Amino acid sequence: MKIIAPLPETDEEEPTFKPLSAQEAQRLREQNPSVSPWWVVAGQAVVGLVVGLAVWALTGMLSVGWSAAYGALAVVVPAAIFAWGLTGRFASLNAGNAAAAFMLWEMVKLALTIAILAAAPRLVAALSWPALLVGLVLTMKVYWIALAWVPRKRKPRIE
Repeated sequence: MKIIAPLPETDEEEPTFKPLSAQEAQRLREQNPSVSPWWVVAGQAVVGLVVGLAVWALTGMLSVGWSAAYGALAVVVPAAIFAWGLTGRFASLNAGNAAAAFMLWEMVKLALTIAILAAAPRLVAALSWPALLVGLVLTMKVYWIALAWVPRKRKPRIE
């Protein structure tokens, strides 16, 4: 059996990271603002409404428009509950609580989405599954659009 001894530590090694000063941390936060989950939910609601109306206008069938809107609803309602859970006091106490809250509310979101989709045939008259899936997928993709359209503070002009 071979025993490998650790290399001796020297005081000359550079740290692997440099702690930020308060000013540097503030500047970093200003340059990279976080995305509010409510911003994403609002975007999903708008896209869901637009998709439902567009599908109704394109097909001329109200039931197909309702199907697309119901697909969007299957994304928006669970996402709103998820956002509500993550923005609560418990989730922001510390990193461990935040991770646990994220996992819990993600499971709630998934279970609620499945329940809403399972109830679709009973709640939507003349359900069109393809239209429902179109509404569902387009509304889910808002996550990526919301990241691109984050409201940012304008930088002051220096003249």
